Order: sequence, then C-alpha cells, then structure tokens
Amino acid sequence: MVLIPGVLPPSRSTWQAACTLFQYFPLVTSLQWVLDWYPMGKTSNTSRFNVPGKWGWAVTESTGFITLLYVMYTLPEQQGIKALPWGNWTMAGCFVIHYLYRAVLSPLFLNPSMSPMHPILCLGMALFQIFNAVSIGGWLAGYGPTTEQDWQGRYWSMEIGLIIWAWGLLGNAFHDDDLREIRRSADRKQRKEAEKTGKPVEGVEKVYMIPKNGLFRYVLFAHYFCEWVEWAGFWAIGGWKCHPARTFLVNEIATMLPRALQGKRWYEGKFGKDKVGDRKAVIPGLI
Repeated sequence: MVLIPGVLPPSRSTWQAACTLFQYFPLVTSLQWVLDWYPMGKTSNTSRFNVPGKWGWAVTESTGFITLLYVMYTLPEQQGIKALPWGNWTMAGCFVIHYLYRAVLSPLFLNPSMSPMHPILCLGMALFQIFNAVSIGGWLAGYGPTTEQDWQGRYWSMEIGLIIWAWGLLGNAFHDDDLREIRRSADRKQRKEAEKTGKPVEGVEKVYMIPKNGLFRYVLFAHYFCEWVEWAGFWAIGGWKCHPARTFLVNEIATMLPRALQGKRWYEGKFGKDKVGDRKAVIPGLI
C-alpha cells in the first residue's frame, strides 16, 4: 500500500534526496557544542509541554524500524523485484532487532523510570529515525543490492561485520542494564524504608550515580561507545559502498559525542571531578 506517492515508499529521486540531506545532519547537531540545553534524561527540565519519558522515547524511536519494514515490504514490488537477497534481510533484521530492544523493550519493560522529554526533542528524534529508515530502507529494498550475485565475494566481511554488530549490541545491553540497576537498587531501598516508616515511596526518576562496571570503569558513556561499535559492524555487513550505513554511523557519533561531553560536565558538576576521576566521556583512553 502506497502511503504517500513517490515518498513512502520513496521513488529513486526521493531516496537520493533523503540520503543527501541526511548527510548534513551533523550541521544540526553542531548546536550541541555551544548549547547545553538538552531537555531529556539527566538534563531534562520542568515544562508543561513535557511528555512522559517512556512513551515519548518508545513512540519516536519506533518510527525508524516501522518505516524501514514498510519500505522493505512495499518498494520491491514497485521495482519489479520478486525476492530480495538474504544479505538485505540480514541487515534489515539487525536494524529491527536493535530498535525492538531500544524502542520497545528498554523503555516500556526494562527501564524502572525515564525522565520526561520535551516535544521538540521528540520531533527531532522522529525526523532522524524517518530519514535514516528511508535512507537505509531504500538501499536495502531496491536501490542497492538486488540479487545474490551482488553479495558474492563479500561473505567473509559480512561475517566479521555480524560479529562486531552482535558484540556491540550485547555491550550496549550490558551497560544499559548496569544503569538500570542503579535505579532498581534505589527503588528497593526506598520500598524497604517505606515499609519501616510508613512514608510513601519517593520515586527514582531523578536518581543518578556514577556507574562503575564494565567499560564504565574507563568512560561515563560506555553504552554510547558500544552502540557505535554496533553500527560500525552494521556498515561492515553492507560494505564500504553502503553509504546509508556509513551516514548513520557518522550521524550517531555527531549526535552522541557532544551529548557525552555534556554528560561528563554534568557528572563532574553533580559528583565532583575527584569522584569522576580519570574517566573519559565515551572513548576509553581518548575522549
């Protein structure tokens, strides 16, 4: 079913335009280098326009994998492609698995709480996801490799890419859970105190501590670093010429690096530089 003729699913010209525009996304994120305003997570603020963090995150992040699946199932028919190669579906599967975890499982089922989000940030996240999904989805669904022969000779690099992607995903989940345990522990403590004193549970939406397990011993945003590793593996699966995967990785770094540096300043302000120690922001030993 065609939702918007020439746009969803995208025509070749629309896809090329989306790919080109998305390459300039770092110009938007450059604002983070001069502004500390980032109304979500640790740096969320009180606003009557705020939306609940869990649902705000789930809805905006889900637009990506839903759009990609839509393009994967509609564009091939328009292009006269009877069946896509298994390599295309492998990359689509990696994308969907990541976002089922990040957009559905994490916020709605695993995270004890999430700080509220400003709608402007939700809109920006949704636009990022849609541009990314159209870019990657168009490449996978008809404007990139379309036959098994297109993947021949690259199986070894695909296997290496899959291994890197899987380790990145596992690392991301491990460090996410370490952050969740901080609030789970605080919640258990509050409930225990509430049973003794009869006072209501305060909530853990704004409970923060310096994480210390895994790569958190060396960096404050280990989950960011693992996600970069994951998408570097994704690019390796698609190959050097898979420019949508390359753009995605570059845009992820451009978005998350200044956020991590902001976050380090936040940790130092809240807990003191002596408590943060020699931890870097996101890349062990470097940044």
